Amino acid sequence: MRGQADHDKQSAIGARIEFAALLAAWIMSFALCLSSFVLTSSAGAHPGGLAADGCHNDRKNGGRHCHRGPDAGKVVKRPADGKTYYPNCAAARRAGAAPIYRGQQGYGSHLDRDGDGKACE
Repeated sequence: MRGQADHDKQSAIGARIEFAALLAAWIMSFALCLSSFVLTSSAGAHPGGLAADGCHNDRKNGGRHCHRGPDAGKVVKRPADGKTYYPNCAAARRAGAAPIYRGQQGYGSHLDRDGDGKACE
C-alpha cells in the first residue's frame, strides 16, 4: 500500500512540475510576443501627413524626409548654393512667390502636387 501512495505522490509532484514548466513557457512566449509588438509599432513612427511627392518637412534635421516616391528613404536637404527654397506652399505664399513654375527659383517637386510644372497653385 505504501508503495502505491509514494507512486501517487510522485506522480502529483511530476504533474505540478510539468504544469509549472508549461505555464512558464506560455508566459515567456506571451511576453516575447507583446514586447515585439510594442517595439515594432513605435519604432520610426511619427505623426503628420505626406505631400503629393511622398515627403514631409523634417524639422529635426532640416530639409525633407521621404517615405514614398523616387526619394523614399532619403532625406532631401535644402540647397546649400544659396538658391531660394520653400519648405511648403504656405512659405512660398508668405514670400509672395506663389505660383512657382518649373525652372523658376524656389520651384520644387514637393510643392507641385499634381506634377504639372506649376507649384503652389
